[in-house]
Amino acid sequence: MSQKTMEVVKNLDIKRYMGRWYEIASFPSRFQPRNGVNTRATYTLNEDGTVHVLNETFTDGKRGFIEGTAYEADPQSDEAKLKYALIGQPSRNYLWVLCRQTHMDDEIYNQLVQKAKDEGYDVSKLHKTHKAILHLKEMTLPRTPKAFGGSNPF
Repeated sequence: MSQKTMEVVKNLDIKRYMGRWYEIASFPSRFQPRNGVNTRATYTLNEDGTVHVLNETFTDGKRGFIEGTAYEADPQSDEAKLKYALIGQPSRNYLWVLCRQTHMDDEIYNQLVQKAKDEGYDVSKLHKTHKAILHLKEMTLPRTPKAFGGSNPF
């Protein structure tokens, strides 16, 4: 069965996408622990136009992270409101629902899940990311060599 071509946002202002995003839900993957909480991504624009990606999660109070570089898939895209994002790839093996806030209204979440389904994703694999109250000290741990493992999906 042939998959349809993924729809890409047109005229995306990449600078507006920069900053911190919180994971609302994702497909389980080898890139991050299944029991991670407060998972987030931070995007920073590099001088060469690529994007530095920092993905973080907390497991048992310890910070795990992976860093990488991303680039804009289609520089000719519609400007989005950029309050939430649905991130995937053509293989449909990975999917993330991201939001600028730590929570998302159910109506918006359900619309994004339907969009993912319309794009050919098996949305039954989505699991919501748990949020936990961490002490400020735990949220600001210095970077350590420990990473999620695997290569960066971005």
